[in-house]
Amino acid sequence: MTTQSDNPSMVRRSLLGALPVAAALSACRPGGRTPALPAPRTASHEAPAREASAHGPSARESSAHGASAAAGARQPGVDRPAQPQTHAVVSVYELPQEAGSVRVAARIGEVLAELAGKPAGAAAGDLTVTVGLGPRLLGPAGQGLPGGLRLPPFAREERTARAWGGDLLVQVCASDPAAVALADARLAGTLAAEGASGRWSQAGFRPPGGGPVRNLLGFPDGIENPRTRPELDREVWLDGPGPLAGGTVAVVRRLRIDVPGFLAQPATRQEEAIGRRRADGAPLSGGEALDRLDLSAKTPRGRYLVPAMAHARRANPNATGSGRMLRRGYSYRNGPEDQGLLFVSFQRRLRTFTATQRRLDDGDDLMRFVTATASGAFFVPRAFTPERPLGADLLGEPG
Repeated sequence: MTTQSDNPSMVRRSLLGALPVAAALSACRPGGRTPALPAPRTASHEAPAREASAHGPSARESSAHGASAAAGARQPGVDRPAQPQTHAVVSVYELPQEAGSVRVAARIGEVLAELAGKPAGAAAGDLTVTVGLGPRLLGPAGQGLPGGLRLPPFAREERTARAWGGDLLVQVCASDPAAVALADARLAGTLAAEGASGRWSQAGFRPPGGGPVRNLLGFPDGIENPRTRPELDREVWLDGPGPLAGGTVAVVRRLRIDVPGFLAQPATRQEEAIGRRRADGAPLSGGEALDRLDLSAKTPRGRYLVPAMAHARRANPNATGSGRMLRRGYSYRNGPEDQGLLFVSFQRRLRTFTATQRRLDDGDDLMRFVTATASGAFFVPRAFTPERPLGADLLGEPG
């Protein structure tokens, strides 16, 4: 699927454009067949993140906790399903100044209730829709967020007015690309009827299977993620009383990567730039694919096994001094000159991302091949119901 790019007419896009992405990965994956990566291991004393319904609390949660579970449930598409679906569309919208944000949120909830059953003739399957609110809609309520929601400028960005920031984030994911396209179109039409205009939109894809998956460079992505329920609660979700509880901060960025330029390097140089072995994703410090990096490991001559400017070292939370973000990114390919990573991360506070990105800007052997072409931060409030619309206790009328 080609990007719907930075265009107000995005909400009128054709459904047909989303269908060819299923075959795109095999055509783009460098080096042909690559070994499968193992699913994440979970420490025996920590419970793994629980799978739940794609649309809200699981049946077990609902029956055990009744209405209180629905009121405090977290939105899907963040840490559930635990393995991200193979297809996604991320869209960012702007609402007109006079739009009633509470009314728009209620309409989104009505559409999601429809989609939970059968999105325009396609089976719902594992469809999830995740909605985030931009800083303008949150207004004073956003002041309670650690670090707020406004991203500072970073290096290697191609900024345009419509591709930065925004009022609404809508992430649609499913294993069936048709379900993604139909649900995305239904939501786009609803938002257009409410006066919203599309800032930018991008379709993404990722291989099937459990655990980390390979990106367009042929290396695994998403290894350094929180993996257990205690880690997710500590690093991703906001807790405590108040309207922010049960929510998280989302950062989305479209990152164009010079894939041919990176792959033109010798394989050993590619591995040094990433900090992992290409064949199995194992860290250059030793061990297996899912082992944490040993940042102190050195050769007998005193050189770091994971080079000083390797991406895995520079982005490591132990090196940035920030928390650990949950990354659920997708590859994208709009053509040979525009392909890369649809970066999506979730974290308790914006600093987890900004501290990491600043360190990458200071020096990273991968980032010289990367240019950001769209970016934004949004608050993903707790799940909503027909009785309690999206962000009902957060939204004021935009002005």
